[in-house]
Amino acid sequence: MNTEPTVVVIPFSDELKEPIKTLNEEWLKRYFKIEPKDEQVLTNPQKYIIEPGGMIFYAQYNNKIVGTVSLIKINETDFELSKMAVTDGVQGLGIGKKLLDHCIQVASEQQMKKLILYSNRKLTPAIHLYEKYGFVEVALEDGVYERADIKMERIMD
Repeated sequence: MNTEPTVVVIPFSDELKEPIKTLNEEWLKRYFKIEPKDEQVLTNPQKYIIEPGGMIFYAQYNNKIVGTVSLIKINETDFELSKMAVTDGVQGLGIGKKLLDHCIQVASEQQMKKLILYSNRKLTPAIHLYEKYGFVEVALEDGVYERADIKMERIMD
């Protein structure tokens, strides 16, 4: 019998409003800075992600929320994969992959046409993960995030 703790992906709920902010602030402070757009979205995820038709998911491990990712609605068929973060101390357990698998599955089930994301080339492990999942680099428009120096997209089949 397997007694290893498992990672479970669960949806956003009002009781789980805070982890999206704390998890994202943790990595943003380590690598970059919290931009005004981040502060706005992370302080009120219901208004800026959920109400416009987006989704937030959490990774739960040992009964603790240790990761998060969002699908932010751009239009009827396209969503931004955003606000992905995994807390220190649990990297290497495949939590990012599990969150990404979940988002790809949801995108497929909901017949989304395209997922996009913004990242930074210095986050090499993340870029490699995105490439493994079929994301390719596309032209980056100005003014999305100061830290973004790469935009990637995955056309859903």
